[in-house]
Amino acid sequence: MTGNAAAGSSAAPITLHLRSGKDRPARLGHPWIFSGALRDLPAALDPGAIVRVLASDGSFVGVGYANPACTIAVRVLSREDEPIDAAFVRRRVAAAQALRALVVGADSDAYRLLNGEGDGLPGVVVDRFADVLVVQILTAGAERLRAWLIEALVDTCAPRAIVERSDGAVRAAEGLEPSSGALVGAAPDDVEVRENGLRVYVSAGAGQKTGHFCDQRVNRARVRALAGGRRVLDAFSYSGGFAVHAGAGGAAHVTAVDSSARAVARAAQAWERNHLEVARSLFVERDVGQFLRHIDESYDLIVLDPPALVRQRKDVARGARAYKDLNLWALRRAAPGALLCTFTCSQHVDRDLFRKIVAGAAADARRRVTLLEALGPGPDHPVALAHPEGEYLHGLLLAVA
Repeated sequence: MTGNAAAGSSAAPITLHLRSGKDRPARLGHPWIFSGALRDLPAALDPGAIVRVLASDGSFVGVGYANPACTIAVRVLSREDEPIDAAFVRRRVAAAQALRALVVGADSDAYRLLNGEGDGLPGVVVDRFADVLVVQILTAGAERLRAWLIEALVDTCAPRAIVERSDGAVRAAEGLEPSSGALVGAAPDDVEVRENGLRVYVSAGAGQKTGHFCDQRVNRARVRALAGGRRVLDAFSYSGGFAVHAGAGGAAHVTAVDSSARAVARAAQAWERNHLEVARSLFVERDVGQFLRHIDESYDLIVLDPPALVRQRKDVARGARAYKDLNLWALRRAAPGALLCTFTCSQHVDRDLFRKIVAGAAADARRRVTLLEALGPGPDHPVALAHPEGEYLHGLLLAVA
């Protein structure tokens, strides 16, 4: 056990008190308590320290960890008055694994194993890629639980390797430096995983996020079911997940576009690994916006899955313009009767705003567009019902006349 983990839980937790009338969100299950809701929050409190939270009348609200330097001052771990220790972390990991055994099919061994607040471990994200786990520890409180977390993952999952990829804005706001590298075993260069029965290559802990976008697994299966006989464009294709699924679904032709040469090579490799005809594919290394503007072709099914274009709330207006521009050009390249699967993974762009952005793009493109289905991540990305902020991936399946 690391010194941080011991320090985080060996001492009796400090008790904090909510201001009068500020207990309702926490009692309804929201896992965040903001600094303004607290009557007392010692500035000298160690970041990540375990705390008990009481309502103004003295009744128990929850136990969690605190960081007085952050707007989200407390992240609730449990609404029961229980110790936060190795056994607690082990129970959370075991429950998460049991849920995935229920909701992830036997044809997939790449999925989200721990989804932060959705699995009762705020600040912890773990993706499973076959026998390799990639861990993100994003908050000071999660950092305190590090040793117990790794121990529980080893005992529950028996992985060949555990790789850390802890970086990003949340970790920086918590006052933590980036941390990456192998924690257990040796970090592999490549992992071949199964997703909906197809083979995909993952750079565990490298590239985008943890190395693969597990949140699109069910949407890739949806595209596979829709692709038969269609000319498909996979824009922002990364390692080719949507492209390979479209090819396996009988697409007449698939064009995959990404600005990363390594990603394009991976996509082409996955296409061949799944024994798909090379003549039905084209892999293009190019900026997607430039590609859409300068081609003459049209497509029967377009997947538009850009990286997050809004990183901070102050960037929403600028990011909305970027999303609108991409969707405008995608709609201009959609053949009559085409389908468009368009996504945002920006946490600050909610479903309603995204729908308005795409509707504006459709109006400017002078295309009649109808909504067939709202899309989101699969059930391996659970979200606490009282925590809508945990939803970040929003998608629309549209018919374009």
